[in-house]
Amino acid sequence: MATYIITIILAYLIGSVSFAIIFSKKFAGIDVREKGSGNAGSTNVLRTAGKKAGALTLLCDCLKGVLAVLIALIASKIVKGTDAILLVQLAGIFVVLGHTFPIFYGFKGGKGVATSLGVLLIMNWKIGLICLVFALVLIALTKMVSLGSIGAAILFPILALFIHENYIVSTGSYFVFAILLAAFIVFNHRENVKRLLDGKENKLDLKKEKEIKKNDEVKDDLEKEENKENKEDKKESKSKTKKKKDTKVKSKKEK
Repeated sequence: MATYIITIILAYLIGSVSFAIIFSKKFAGIDVREKGSGNAGSTNVLRTAGKKAGALTLLCDCLKGVLAVLIALIASKIVKGTDAILLVQLAGIFVVLGHTFPIFYGFKGGKGVATSLGVLLIMNWKIGLICLVFALVLIALTKMVSLGSIGAAILFPILALFIHENYIVSTGSYFVFAILLAAFIVFNHRENVKRLLDGKENKLDLKKEKEIKKNDEVKDDLEKEENKENKEDKKESKSKTKKKKDTKVKSKKEK
């Protein structure tokens, strides 16, 4: 039992490391949760902090899923009597939970897509690649990242029904795990689903996002300048008030 608990905790803590927040602060000096969609994920980082930050976030978020599952697999080989398939599935679920509800960042994280992709690729590279290609095709056709993510999540349980080879642990079923992970990803995209149904979902337009980013930067610079001027005005006002008080005190002394 201790092995399962430790694996769950480690997977959750790995997931809680938010590279979206780390890289957005490093490359753009912002908290990605306060910009764009407010989501701490690679797409929002791409939109608000640039391509390099977005690519690094995507890569590192994927690696979180890979690392958590590998640790679970190693633990199952070291500790005798453990259920290897249950252990890797628990690691897969909790690393995504950690990404969505990170303990290090006030439980406000991303939607878990990139981390789930890492989990899929290490659990079954064939299913992972099929889901990735399917998502990319949907995104290319519709310019909607959310639609690609939701579509790939729904595809995972379907593939788990028919593909029974190339799994990291070959004994046992992944169907229930696939349904749980897919349901969680779709739930995290519930606002996107509403916008998709209403025909109001945002499309990925890098040129437009670049213009918005520039406008935001100009706006931020103006706000900083305004705040600086306000501080200087307050400082000057305080200085004048102090001088008046000093003059009054001096006048009273002379009298």
